[in-house]
This record gives sequence, C-alpha cells and structure tokens, in this order.
Amino acid sequence: MKLYDIALVCRSKNAGPFQVTIDLMFDEEEKYRKVLTSPGFSAEKIAELYNVPQSAVAIKPFDRILTVKVVLPRNCSSGSPQDCDVYGSQQHFPLGNLEI
Repeated sequence: MKLYDIALVCRSKNAGPFQVTIDLMFDEEEKYRKVLTSPGFSAEKIAELYNVPQSAVAIKPFDRILTVKVVLPRNCSSGSPQDCDVYGSQQHFPLGNLEI
C-alpha cells in the first residue's frame, strides 16, 4: 500500500527558503500508527528518496492530531534560478509513493 492510499492528506510547502515540510494527516489512529511503525517510513529511506543527508531529515509525529510532519532541506533555495517549485507544493510526490 502506498502512503497516498493510507493518509487522508499528504501535502508539502516551504518552511522558509531552505526547507520544505511534508504534512501527513490521518483519519484513524490505526493508520497513523501503521505508518509510524513501518520499516519503510524512516529518515534513512526519506533521505534516499529526496537525495539529502539522513541527518537533515526530521520526522515529527503529533499523536494528538494524528499528524506527521517531515522536514527536509530543499535541494536549492526557494526562488533561485534552479528552483522549479517556488512554493514547495509539489515535493510530497516521492514520499506519497512510498510503500508502507
């Protein structure tokens, strides 16, 4: 099952010019826990997907609202000539395709 299939919301946005956040929201605690405990959902795997150092990936679960925030560095700063997604709104696709 893909992360897109289990999360109610999977979206990304800038967190300043040098970072992007990916929000994963769930409608059931069972789905939320399944993702958090999945061997495929790790800083190591996410770093591979986004070609960034593992140490730069932060996974922040918020149990109370069944949400996970993933924070990672952008490959180029927002608005730079190399940037093809100024708002960071298309950065969730690799993570959404992750097999859980």
